[in-house]
Amino acid sequence: MLGFLILFPLVVAAVLLVVRNNAARNAIVSVSALVIGLASIWLVATYLGSPWVSFEFESPVVDYVCSGVGVLVAVAILYYGIRYKNVWACVLAVIQVVGALIFEFGFAHDIAVTEGLYLDSLSLLMAFIIGVIGSGICVYALGYMKDFQAHEPEGAKDRRPVFFALMFVFLSAMFLIVFSNNMVWLFTGWEVTTVCSFLLIAYTRTEEAIKNAFRQIIMNLLGGLGFLLALYVSAIQLNTLSLLEFLQIGVQNPALVVLPATALAFAGLTKAAQMPFHTWLLGAMVAPTPTSALLHSSTMVKAGVFLLVKLAPIFLVSPVPSVMVILVGGITFALCSFMAISQTNAKRVLAYSTIANLGLITACAGVGTPEAVWAAAFLILFHAIAKSLLFLCVGTAEHHIGSRDIEDMDLLFERMPRLARFMMLGIMCMFIAPFGMLVAKWATLVSFVDTGQVALILLLAFGSAATFMFWAKWLGKLSGIAGEPENVEVTVHRSEWISIMLMAVLVIVGCVCLPIISWILVEPYVYSVFGTVGQDISTANLWIASIAAALIAIVLFAGLGRNKAKKVDIYLAGVSANNEARVYKNSLSGESTATARNWYLEGIFGEKRIAPVGTVACSLVIIVAFAVSAVALPGLF
Repeated sequence: MLGFLILFPLVVAAVLLVVRNNAARNAIVSVSALVIGLASIWLVATYLGSPWVSFEFESPVVDYVCSGVGVLVAVAILYYGIRYKNVWACVLAVIQVVGALIFEFGFAHDIAVTEGLYLDSLSLLMAFIIGVIGSGICVYALGYMKDFQAHEPEGAKDRRPVFFALMFVFLSAMFLIVFSNNMVWLFTGWEVTTVCSFLLIAYTRTEEAIKNAFRQIIMNLLGGLGFLLALYVSAIQLNTLSLLEFLQIGVQNPALVVLPATALAFAGLTKAAQMPFHTWLLGAMVAPTPTSALLHSSTMVKAGVFLLVKLAPIFLVSPVPSVMVILVGGITFALCSFMAISQTNAKRVLAYSTIANLGLITACAGVGTPEAVWAAAFLILFHAIAKSLLFLCVGTAEHHIGSRDIEDMDLLFERMPRLARFMMLGIMCMFIAPFGMLVAKWATLVSFVDTGQVALILLLAFGSAATFMFWAKWLGKLSGIAGEPENVEVTVHRSEWISIMLMAVLVIVGCVCLPIISWILVEPYVYSVFGTVGQDISTANLWIASIAAALIAIVLFAGLGRNKAKKVDIYLAGVSANNEARVYKNSLSGESTATARNWYLEGIFGEKRIAPVGTVACSLVIIVAFAVSAVALPGLF
């Protein structure tokens, strides 16, 4: 089944690359997504609650294929670097491919990893996210990309075959990352996600898209070099390329892994778009919405925090990488939450919120306690579901109201009633009790309190306050002031509704079943790693939260589709003059328009004021961590 989940999306990608017929493409994507989703669910159900389970699989052929893929990735980057005259991309690609080939044939060739594949409860959680949420986004892309292509200039080449092929290649690479015990195979999947993201960000081929795609590739190539450094040190110092053995050595003798653990943490920070590398994720928002939802909300960035959570047991006993990860994650969470307040572009708000929440997960991983890892696992799950739902809703809204600006979403509750409810559900899941994200944040706060670090608690407190502000004002814009606008959601594609409803169902089921998920999936992983359950919130309280979430969901969607009640003139601090235009007669017998705008505080929370602070602070933290870890590595000097 592991081999099937890794290889089947590749076969689908190869087929989609040559299929030009819309009906055939729709059928292939829909059926393939269903197969991948069901296979993922079957795998999760079969191994539910399992500790680390290794599978004996060693293949020189796979080793050589991985080396070949690494070369192809570098050649592709070189080609585009030369074509668009980007020197840094070319230099980094050459360094990486030369370093990878020297490593493969000079150091790694004689190191055998007999148990090449594995799974545990955290891998199963990621497999569910990739297989179900990722596949659902591919289905959503069918309708979205049809509209996207319709807006292209007449005569423009239809490049949707390449787009969908890249989406499924990406799913394959993610499965390889979460199931590989062989760290070289893991590194191959890591780099494939990088180049897929590059190609998808540059999909429109505009000047801005190409510029942002190269920013992403350069920053992630730096992370790839960090990963490669970790492989070198692990092979030379530890004589192993097994992730399991690396973690075991790191827990038993932290001094031996301080440099490779720091290098791997650095790779995770770049992939998770933490400061100072956050700008690549912001730039990625120029890509079509399915790209944002799949790569930059539910999967690619989750690869970064997945690796960091895997390294949590080492962080617990190794202060150098732990402090680096905690500080970078905490600073990123607080500052990016502040910067989200100043944004009006909905996708940019989602981007900053994504970076901030990834920062919170990163900080949890850095703390490394069982309680923090329990919180991190739920943050990963609920963030993936809720953010995917929000990205899909914003993409559909943009195509039907002609804007992704929050200021243009007035009365969306009446213009697109079903979509607005789904969007509100996603927003509430992100910041309102008793939905899952807030429960996970509460667990995070408890785990931070246990560390006794006041600064960390303050970062969480102020960052959480900022998240409340930007989510609350967006939520208020959706309901707005009463009026009688035209319903414009009647032309939404069925594939879009199916995917949006899937994400909404997952949000509700995830919140309602939170105690069960903790019991059968998260707690087994924490127990297998730390020997304790690691949950500070009582089961009774979890059930109270789940029941309350179910009631709120029922209220939110009650009456959807029914005829509206009898309407009367609204009262807007005076006599209503025009309901649809929201105009009323004021106290001076003049006419005023009811508006609620400009709550963005650009002068206080603007990017130009805050971003440089985070960039400098996090850069210094990373540089110091590498310097200290290099000095601390036995035998290096």
